[in-house]
Amino acid sequence: MTDPVSADPPPEPAVEPREKVKTFPTTPGVYLMKDGRGRVIYVGKAVNLRSRAGSYFTKLALEDRRTCDLVPEIRDIDFVPTDSEVDALLLEARLIKDIQPRFNSELKDDKTFPYLQIHTREQFPRVEFTRKPRLKGVKLYGPFTSASKLRGTIAVLQQIFRFRNCNLDIREEDERWRWFRPCLLASINQCTAPCNLRISREDYRKDLKKLMLFLDGKKDRLLKELREEMQGAAKELLFEKAARLRDTITALENMNLRGNLQDHAQPEVFQIDPRKGVRGLQKVFGLSAPPRRIEGMDIAHLQGGETVASLVQFIDGLPFKPGYKRFKIRTVEGVDDFASMREVVSRRFRRLQQEGEAFPDLLLIDGGKGQLGAAMEAFREIGIQPPLVISLAKREEEVFVPGESDPRILGRHSYGLRLLQYVRDESHRFAQHYHHILRRKSTFGESD
Repeated sequence: MTDPVSADPPPEPAVEPREKVKTFPTTPGVYLMKDGRGRVIYVGKAVNLRSRAGSYFTKLALEDRRTCDLVPEIRDIDFVPTDSEVDALLLEARLIKDIQPRFNSELKDDKTFPYLQIHTREQFPRVEFTRKPRLKGVKLYGPFTSASKLRGTIAVLQQIFRFRNCNLDIREEDERWRWFRPCLLASINQCTAPCNLRISREDYRKDLKKLMLFLDGKKDRLLKELREEMQGAAKELLFEKAARLRDTITALENMNLRGNLQDHAQPEVFQIDPRKGVRGLQKVFGLSAPPRRIEGMDIAHLQGGETVASLVQFIDGLPFKPGYKRFKIRTVEGVDDFASMREVVSRRFRRLQQEGEAFPDLLLIDGGKGQLGAAMEAFREIGIQPPLVISLAKREEEVFVPGESDPRILGRHSYGLRLLQYVRDESHRFAQHYHHILRRKSTFGESD
């Protein structure tokens, strides 16, 4: 057996690397630089192989501190073409991990570089960008050389595979998730919204397996399986499923048309995390325990005449639709939000008291100081000790608390404020929905 250390080095390439790169294609791919012994010493990715690889054979590269040690050792260079920049980014990470080239060693060893992380032990595994990879319960891809390009890659892949990237603790057996409002990504068709149980755990995991096939470099196998699945769906007359599969195939085949990856990187979509939301409210208001039951109230007017109110109920930070209620205002003439709020608060809490029902841990009033004052006045009139009552004013998102002259300003992206906004917006939506029902009945002469 030949000793690899004393083995003769491979013959010098027939073409100098400087000249060889001039024959490279102008398409995406990965380039591999080799030393005099034929060992790969550096792996890089490129949108344009000829341009990127050729940039190492310039005077500037010899003087640049990042490349001055590498360039003199390059004796040969090869490339692997890919279909897109996304493919190139993923292939580069795999090759660095497998080959461990000397000049990529800092990337290989430094844990501050970005990774794509999939939480495989979750019922609906989330996909995320991280610089602090976990050791258990995840599947890691990386490290990657560019944070912005990885973020862009995740955004592109999310458009195709529609996975979630939020940190919600979603459980299929918990029916309350059926009433959770999905984030913007569901609306723009970039997430299948497991947070609203719009997809089963089994189907979500099937989609995730397709993503992992792609991330593992098995794109051809994935496309073959997708085409077979599409044909099977068409034979069974499942045309909607077949159309979705066709769109996925097209998106994968056209990935090279998506332009600069960095342009796809998205700002964070701020999710509403129920657990963090209620814990945040506990901390902000100094409560002995997180507010498990939150109720929100809003007033709406029917064309400036008939007034209605809504009550929404959240349990453990999630909407509980069976607890939603609507009220027609009975004792107030004309438009008087304060008087209407006094009436609906009185009716709600008198009934809870009469039926021996527990009060909510927190009552949120949609409005400012005046609406909060009206609610507190109602409690005084009926002689009931109120729970924690606060109001949220929409213009500046100020939180008003009884007995405090100045509003509390919560951080714009705090979990507590986001949960309050969710409750407030849901109570407003529900009030407006009742408003529209009554308007329709009024317009078409329908009985109530």
